Amino acid sequence: MSEIIVPDVAEVEAKLLKGPYHQWLGLRVIEVAKGELTLKATFRDEWVVNTAGGYIHGGILAALVDLTADWALVAWTGKGVPTLDIRVDYHRPARGDLRIKGKVIKVGKQVSSAEAWVYDSEDRLVASGRGLYAMPAN
Repeated sequence: MSEIIVPDVAEVEAKLLKGPYHQWLGLRVIEVAKGELTLKATFRDEWVVNTAGGYIHGGILAALVDLTADWALVAWTGKGVPTLDIRVDYHRPARGDLRIKGKVIKVGKQVSSAEAWVYDSEDRLVASGRGLYAMPAN
């Protein structure tokens, strides 16, 4: 079994921010560990779905769940892992900057799974989910 080398925060952030969508989301890598990743997403007015309530559209939360779970696997494998399936649960309206924690659940030869949790600026869980990801060929 090969040893897993954990990349540093700057290395993962440099790769992550090559994507224009990731840049638009205002993402920053806060922490990287073996099979884990923590991101921060800086609030944008364009995320708001309901101006009266001021809360963030569920599509933004789903994207954050998917990409954080995905990038926890990227940090593990060093390669891109396309999403096969994802499930997102919404727990409460989200407002402000968000913190997202991703964790690899199982690494398989062809398919792996990872989870992510999205927290608001008051550290309340606003969304969570799990994805299945296609593993790169060796």
